Amino acid sequence: MTPYRLPLRLPLAFFAAFCCGALHAQPRGAADAPGFVGLPVTGQLDAGRVLSERHGDGARDKEEPATKAETRARPKAPPIPAGGITGVVIESTASEDQTAVPLSFGQVFAPGDLPRGAGLAGKLADGTPLPLQLDVKASHPDGSVRHAVVSALLPKLGAGKALGLALAKNTKQAAAAGAPKPGVGADTVVAIVVDGARYTASSASLLKAQSPQVWLHGPVVTELQVAGPLVDAKGEEHPHLAARFAIRWYGAAKQARVDVVVENDWAYEPDPRNITYDVTITAGGKRVFEKRGLTHYHHARWRTLAWTGEAPALHLRHDSAYLIASRALPNYDRGVVMHERALAALASSWNGAKTEPMGVGLAAPHMPGPGGRADIGLLPGWAAAYLLSMDARAKLVTLGTADLAGSWPTHYRDKRTGLPVSLLDYPYMTILGRNTDTRNPKTGKQEAFPPCPREQCKSPNNPDTSHQPGFAYLPYLVTGDHYYLEELQFWSMFNVFSSNPGYRRNIQGLLATDQVRGQAWSLRTLGQAAYITPDGHPLKRHFNAILDSNLDWYNTTYSHNPSANKLGAVVDGYAVLYKDRTALAPWQDDFFTAAVGHVAELGFKDAEPLLKWKLRFPVERMVGDGACWLVGANYTYTVRASASAPYFATIGEAYAATVGPERAALPCTGGELASALKQSPGDMGGYAAAVTGFPSNMQPALAYAVDAGGERGRKAWEVFMRRSVKPDYGEGPQFAVVPRK
Repeated sequence: MTPYRLPLRLPLAFFAAFCCGALHAQPRGAADAPGFVGLPVTGQLDAGRVLSERHGDGARDKEEPATKAETRARPKAPPIPAGGITGVVIESTASEDQTAVPLSFGQVFAPGDLPRGAGLAGKLADGTPLPLQLDVKASHPDGSVRHAVVSALLPKLGAGKALGLALAKNTKQAAAAGAPKPGVGADTVVAIVVDGARYTASSASLLKAQSPQVWLHGPVVTELQVAGPLVDAKGEEHPHLAARFAIRWYGAAKQARVDVVVENDWAYEPDPRNITYDVTITAGGKRVFEKRGLTHYHHARWRTLAWTGEAPALHLRHDSAYLIASRALPNYDRGVVMHERALAALASSWNGAKTEPMGVGLAAPHMPGPGGRADIGLLPGWAAAYLLSMDARAKLVTLGTADLAGSWPTHYRDKRTGLPVSLLDYPYMTILGRNTDTRNPKTGKQEAFPPCPREQCKSPNNPDTSHQPGFAYLPYLVTGDHYYLEELQFWSMFNVFSSNPGYRRNIQGLLATDQVRGQAWSLRTLGQAAYITPDGHPLKRHFNAILDSNLDWYNTTYSHNPSANKLGAVVDGYAVLYKDRTALAPWQDDFFTAAVGHVAELGFKDAEPLLKWKLRFPVERMVGDGACWLVGANYTYTVRASASAPYFATIGEAYAATVGPERAALPCTGGELASALKQSPGDMGGYAAAVTGFPSNMQPALAYAVDAGGERGRKAWEVFMRRSVKPDYGEGPQFAVVPRK
């Protein structure tokens, strides 16, 4: 295989060995009590400038300052020095003082905040400077830093104490030339026994045999990545099983973190199947992981972490306000305070087989199952809870469930490139349709994956697009771990190649033939992958091309099409299926509107006209002439008189067909209509008090309507917020998105 490599190269002697001392598995047990909720504002981000950078000066109008919501009462956090772009809080979870504490984390930056070539300096609350290493991963169009991994070595972290750290712009980025050389060796070995045969993979052997990929490199830390098949005593490779090692070496601390991933995911290896084996992982001669009788599902992978010595005992809190105001994340309501019982429930649920390799964490293993649940949203409920609280327990399950995203059969790696398989390389690949559908006319070859016999490929983990959580985007943003980046890439590619090649127009990867909710979550994940994949990574261009193809199709079909329906509803794919093909599910349409809004906020300008067109449907259901907002979040909404009839031209016609002529004649105000609907006054129905109810599903779409829909969007939001029955998002905030203006 010829893997993708970063441009940086180090001499072979540099990677010859890593770190003295025994390694210890990174704990995955119960998290410590959080101590406080949220973070103070650590920088003064001009959110209006973010709008201006992406959408022009006119977009600055009425933007709410990033700091406004933080004036609400909150438990106090440690002070953060002034003058930083943003900052973090580092909390000790140890009962003793720690010295030379290694620290690395991911950080997103708003456009212009950290210009190209600038460095980053750390400052503690007492004014003490802290040298930082900045590994830039992705940039904004203006060249400023979009995403980076920030690393430091804390001289001391007092027992049970918390340190505020400001991240301030420096005049020049620190050079990587001073990176420390690694110490003496501590080999990490994966050993499996399958059908009586023993296979191994050794990090030290791979480091000697390969030119490693360099993920981090500088005066604080270097991370090297190697991968290879497991081999037997004769050197023969296992056809399916491979190991990947990421060795993160902190020279001054003489300490390393070893990230081990075991994979069964080659895309075109013949005879794919589940494999049951016994596995042991040792590091520096010390056993750090062991599992007997592990059934490793096909096209899946699992991960474990180990440290030399003791793992740093700390919890890091990002500045939620800055993360959100940068527009890398939706505008989740920072006024939501998570209930202690909800956070405690997250921690107490984190146990058993679902947290072990091939488990799925808090996600539903059978994704197609019906019903509202925490999985669904721009972020899943557990991740939104983490974003708003920065609570250690919410972080535990958010990162843990992202680790276990590898357990689904959605992982297809290209042996030729070493990367997740790409639609641009294999435009006719699919897991649906017939082999004849996969013939590439340019090459004359079929691009179907080798068949996976049902009896050899059974898995309780059943993926789909329509109920798919956003597993890895937030974890990658806040950690910078390469594993999460690849999870995001694997899922994004799976979503576009899992459909029939002809229906998706082959290399274009069109999503439009899927259920509308499937289109929504696939577009979300695709946009995130295009946004955050590092500059220079081969798949960056691929994700952008597929996203461009989809936005072009939607704009041609809807936004720029004078003949498109006037309701602002997506009607392609499996949209209009209800009531003898006369009605659609508005909540699915709202998911799609929210996903388009998120992609537009990420800076993809071709999403903007689509968003403006899409906003008609949620807005008009709330304030349109002849419609009543009490039915705005109905389970179905009728959009045509018969399966062969044209779509209604006005929301009033659609409303009348939805509720019937007698109810349509009743006034929206007063109690008559509510009584006829068997709802209390001010109740939108559709499980209005539930955090996953249909009105909750509608909320993100209406929030984007305020920001992009002008006065009519603001009016729709005002009506929505006057309803009397609302959810308590402190129980689960995945739909708690609010307007920025």
